[in-house]
Amino acid sequence: MWQAIFFRQWLNTNLYLWDLIDAVVPFMGESITDGTLAKFLKNPGDGVEVDEPIAQIETDKVTVDVASPEAGVIQKFVAKEGDTVEPGTKIAVISKPEGGVAHVAPSENISGKAASQPSHPTEKTEEDKQTPKVEITPMTDKPKEYSLSPPKRSAIEPQLPPKERERRVPMTRIRKRVATRLKDSQNTYAMLTTFNEVDMTNLMKLRSDYKDTFVDKHGVKLGLMSGFVKAAVSGLQNQPIINAVIDGDDIIYRDYIDISIAVGTPKGLVVPVVRNADKMNFAQIEKEINTLAKRANDGSLSIDEMAGGSFTISNGGVYGSLLSTPIINPPQSAILGMHSIVSRPMVVGGNVVPRPMMYIALTYDHRLIDGREAVFFLCRIKDVVEDPRRLLLDI
Repeated sequence: MWQAIFFRQWLNTNLYLWDLIDAVVPFMGESITDGTLAKFLKNPGDGVEVDEPIAQIETDKVTVDVASPEAGVIQKFVAKEGDTVEPGTKIAVISKPEGGVAHVAPSENISGKAASQPSHPTEKTEEDKQTPKVEITPMTDKPKEYSLSPPKRSAIEPQLPPKERERRVPMTRIRKRVATRLKDSQNTYAMLTTFNEVDMTNLMKLRSDYKDTFVDKHGVKLGLMSGFVKAAVSGLQNQPIINAVIDGDDIIYRDYIDISIAVGTPKGLVVPVVRNADKMNFAQIEKEINTLAKRANDGSLSIDEMAGGSFTISNGGVYGSLLSTPIINPPQSAILGMHSIVSRPMVVGGNVVPRPMMYIALTYDHRLIDGREAVFFLCRIKDVVEDPRRLLLDI
C-alpha cells in the first residue's frame, strides 16, 4: 500500500516530467448526440495501455467504451459517473512520461481507516470559557398530556408499506429509449392483432432429422428461427403491403426485406437487423442470428446493426409466453409474435392426437393494412411452417 501512496505523491510533485493527454468521449453514431457516463473501469493512478477502455458511456441504443489515447497513468477524472456527456467531452487526464511509458503497478485501494487520521478530542476555546451561562427558568404550566395509543385509521385509508422497503434507481438510457419508442408506437399506430396457431410437427421433424448433418456442414445448429424468418420472407413477398410504411400522405413500398430480431438483454430490449433476409439460406440466417445475439448480450452491437429493418419477429416463447400482443417497432408497420410450443390434442384425419402447437400473433398498423392482408400473411406463415416443402416448390 505504501508503495502506491508514495508513487502517487511522487507523480503529483513531478508533473513537469510528464505530458498530460486528455481522454475524451468518442463519436457514438450519426443519431446519438449524448450519453450517460455509466462507470469508470480504472482508478486514478492506474496504468493503462493504448486503446485500453477506461470508462463506459451508455447511450439510447448501445454502450460505448472510452479508450485511452496513449499509454501512461490516469492522473485524474474530470467527470463523474452519472454525468451526461457529448462526443469530445473530456472525462480524464492521462499522464505520459516524456521519455517513454512508465510501467506502473496496479493501484491499491486505500481504506478509509488507513487514510483517515485519528481524531483528537477538541479542547475548549477561549470564547467557550468566557461565554456566560444562561439560567433557564422551568415552566410552571402543566404540560399537556398526550395519548400513547396510535391514532385510529379510517376504514378506507390504505395500508401502505413503509418507505424503507422501497428503492428508487434511475432508468438506464436504453430503458428510457425503449419506453419512449413503445409509447410513441401506441400513440401513433392504429394497432390491431390477429392470431393463428401452427402445428410444429414437420418443422421440428426436419430439424431433428438433419440437425447433425447441418452442424457438420455449416458449423451452426439448425433452430426454429430460420424457419420462421424464411416463412416471413415468403409472406412479405406475397403481401408487400406488410413490408410498407406510411410517410405523411404517402406509402413507401420497400423492395428489400430486412428482418429485425427482438433480443432481450440484461440492459434492455435491442432489435438487431438481418439484412437482405430474402437472399439468405437457412444456414446464413442461423449464423447471422447467432452472431447478432452474442453481440447483443455482450453489449457490442453497433448503431448500423440496429438501424432500419422493415419487419420484426419477437420470440416470447423462449421465456415461456403462451400468448401475447406484440407492439409494432417504429417505423415498421407490423410485427410477428412467436410463442411457446405446447402439446395439445388436435383432430388429424378424424382422430384426436397430441401435436406440438404454437400460437402466433401479428400486430399491424390498421391505417395501412386491412384485415384481409393481415390474415392472408399469417396464413402464409402457418402454411410454410407446417409444410416447409412449400419453400422448395415456391407454392
